[in-house]
Amino acid sequence: MNIATLQYNTKNAQFGITTTPGRQSIQQPQATVDIRQPKAAMNISSTPGVLAIDQSQAWADMDRKHIFQRIREAAAEGRQKAIEGTGRRAMEGRELADIHKGGNAIVAQAARHSMRNYETGLTWIPSHGSVKINYQPGDVNIDVQARKVENNTRANKPVISYQPGDVSFQLKQYPSIDFQVVNKTI
Repeated sequence: MNIATLQYNTKNAQFGITTTPGRQSIQQPQATVDIRQPKAAMNISSTPGVLAIDQSQAWADMDRKHIFQRIREAAAEGRQKAIEGTGRRAMEGRELADIHKGGNAIVAQAARHSMRNYETGLTWIPSHGSVKINYQPGDVNIDVQARKVENNTRANKPVISYQPGDVSFQLKQYPSIDFQVVNKTI
């Protein structure tokens, strides 16, 4: 027996997708730097120290005296010797005037004049403490006035460039259905 049958073929639709990726670029410009540091104001004032050294006593101990000091000392010694000599002569004159009272005044005076007295001893030249030192320390005043930093730095905005991507769809194959009638014998 012949039976008519229906035979069909189908084709699915085919889609194509094409994409273009998006592009993004970011650039960050460097900051604009403007920093200034004014110099600090500084004032320094000083008073110098004073050192005084007096060594006149040490020089005098070594018998190296200034001529004016030698003249003063010689004049003082001469005056003293003159006073002593005047007193001694007056005393000897009284002794001689009182010779009638007894005693041997001439012999006593001769004995006194024949004896000399010398002083000897050990001394340090120059003597201890003969150099006088006086020091007045100086002073230093420092006045510093710091100045603030002037900071005018600016950050720059980033440069952003964006190109969007694209997606496109295409139909590569249309869907279809084919029908055929086929006779079959059973």
